[in-house]
Amino acid sequence: MDNQSIELITRMVMETLEKRESSSNGFIVPIGVSARHIHLTQEHVETLFGEGYQLTKKKELMGGQFASNEQVTIVGIKLRAIENVRILGPVRKSSQVEVSATDAVRLGVKAPIRESGNIKGSAPIAVIGPKGVIYLEEGCIIAKRHIHMSPKDAEAAGVYDGQTVSVKADNERGTVFNHVQIRVDDSFTLEMHIDTDEANAAKIATGQTVTILK
Repeated sequence: MDNQSIELITRMVMETLEKRESSSNGFIVPIGVSARHIHLTQEHVETLFGEGYQLTKKKELMGGQFASNEQVTIVGIKLRAIENVRILGPVRKSSQVEVSATDAVRLGVKAPIRESGNIKGSAPIAVIGPKGVIYLEEGCIIAKRHIHMSPKDAEAAGVYDGQTVSVKADNERGTVFNHVQIRVDDSFTLEMHIDTDEANAAKIATGQTVTILK
């Protein structure tokens, strides 16, 4: 057997072992802990901040989104408030408030667990800005835990857009998160989003990793 054949066989064996190792270990995903925030329509931005007002960027996020410099106060039906809730841009077709379960209890609202954008029948909430107030008859949700990934990452992980998987945090808590939704888009950077309640319970922070179990 010549050296070229030996090299080819060696490479094939190594690739097979790497695939087996990847399959057994699962696909690793970094964590991003998502704090409470709000998405607004342009109409509502102007109601809260003044006619013609435009959101200003504080930090770029994935998928063309950004954390703005602007913040508001959200108020539940029992007049319980949370201040300094950051607005994420750009503006959307519908306004939406995303909170944790602890926030929902504090506000006195029954916020359902939903995928972002699915606000039909969700909890009502009031929003106070420096120039005005808006009342959303529906729009307050607890965001469903999810993983953002590019098509290339989805292919490598063996998952598809809309699929639900389980993931494990291999730390001292050893938490397994079930019902994690896969979201695939060319603009996404690989990251799993959980809220502050979930992160605290699992003792996990932004930048740490979890493994997809499927």
